[in-house]
Amino acid sequence: MAENLRDPIIRTVPQPADMNGNGDIFGGWVLSQMDVAGGTLAARTAKGRVATVAITAMTFVQPIKVGDIVSIYGKVARIGRTSITIDLETIVQRRHDAAEIQVTHGTFVFVAIDDDGKPRPIGT
Repeated sequence: MAENLRDPIIRTVPQPADMNGNGDIFGGWVLSQMDVAGGTLAARTAKGRVATVAITAMTFVQPIKVGDIVSIYGKVARIGRTSITIDLETIVQRRHDAAEIQVTHGTFVFVAIDDDGKPRPIGT
């Protein structure tokens, strides 16, 4: 997926505080980063507020290490009446290696919401 996209939605570097008991980056940390990235793309597409309603698929392929450069790429997979499905992929580059490694991929669903937090049609 990443080779078809210009720029990552998010690029960050995890810190030691983000580690799990095995010394790798905690899965919840990367889920959070992916949710922020997906929400950013969904809000831009919906032209307003969105809320995460589902993660319909999530695969952890390889661990993320402290100091990796983490890039999250996304694309709109589907637009419904009030919902937007975003395919996300997380790629890392290890600290001293430029090779790109896919570490996660998932599908997140967002719903466009109004000021009261109620679903609204996309584009309104």
